[in-house]
Amino acid sequence: MAAVEVGRMCESPGCDASAKLQCPTCIKLGIQGSYFCSQECFKKSWKVHKVIHQVAQGDLNSGGEEKEYQPWPNYRFTGKLRPFPQGPRRTVPPHIGRPDYADHPEGVPLSEQRVKGASHIKALDDEEIEGMRVACRLGREVLDEAAKVIDVGVTTEEIDRVVHEACVDRECYPSPLNYIQFPRSCCTSVNEVICHGIPDTRALKNWDICNVDVTVYHRGFHGDLNETFFVGEAKPEAKKLVQVTWECLQKSIEIVKPGEKYREIGNIIQKHAQANGFSVVRSYCGHGIHRLFHTAPSVPHYAKNKAVGIMKPGHCFTIEPMISLGSWRDEIWPDNWTAVTIDGLLSAQFEETLLVTDTGVEILTRRLNKNGQPYFMDQLGN
Repeated sequence: MAAVEVGRMCESPGCDASAKLQCPTCIKLGIQGSYFCSQECFKKSWKVHKVIHQVAQGDLNSGGEEKEYQPWPNYRFTGKLRPFPQGPRRTVPPHIGRPDYADHPEGVPLSEQRVKGASHIKALDDEEIEGMRVACRLGREVLDEAAKVIDVGVTTEEIDRVVHEACVDRECYPSPLNYIQFPRSCCTSVNEVICHGIPDTRALKNWDICNVDVTVYHRGFHGDLNETFFVGEAKPEAKKLVQVTWECLQKSIEIVKPGEKYREIGNIIQKHAQANGFSVVRSYCGHGIHRLFHTAPSVPHYAKNKAVGIMKPGHCFTIEPMISLGSWRDEIWPDNWTAVTIDGLLSAQFEETLLVTDTGVEILTRRLNKNGQPYFMDQLGN
């Protein structure tokens, strides 16, 4: 085991100790991450951990071509993306506050269940608004850390590690972890994955696009945001799709103000997406957020929807349009999470958490530099 710098968490399940050692085989194979606190923890995790080596060695022995991993032999994929093995489940130190589903055996958010179906939209008071501001600012910082490592050859498992450790460093619980049994600390949605992609050991490739969806839970409040990134070079159709998806989000934010109907958001988004030849995913929507991860209002992104509610000061919610190159229809992988386009074509997404103010809107998760522009513009040199 080779010594590394301190400040990383042990990847052995159930261990919250600082990581001091790195797997020597991972170093030889160029696998990032794989930190452990001791030889004992490393040995306990060996059966799960060695799968990562087998995948990497399979790549090398086949001349660089991926050795297919088949958890669902009879499933017919819609596109070229395939699942890869996942690393060991990460843990959060017990001193960090956690939502009610974090320790539930089935990840059930009981507090959300109690208000399920209710149409009442909570208006936050000044103290709650400040709690949301802090959580959203920390969520932005975590996504900023993820943005630093996205590159050709980096696995989405490594992105998840960076997100997890950035959350812990800021005394945040990564909200996706164990939410209805979601196994990782963020969502990484690559190419035809619309949303809810599970980080795994597949290395990102040149021409990929990758959405990273981060939510943090800090002192009772959730902050939720995501961005789509280019990996290496970007194909023209990917550039246009990502640009238009960002524009859809921005145009919809512009109408947020007291007295506006929530259903109007979808009209704005679909008009712009359709004018550019793209479609709007209908199965997933924006949502209210504060002490609850998901609550009223529901915010559909397609036109002529039947969303209930009128915006009022103190309302806090997300807009997160998912825009596809081809059909708007989706299907779910057998992991019960990964949503992909029905035709295997690209899909992109952007998300911000918003607060309705007395005069308009405050973007709580806004990027603090570059005038709030997304990272893909940095990648394109804009």
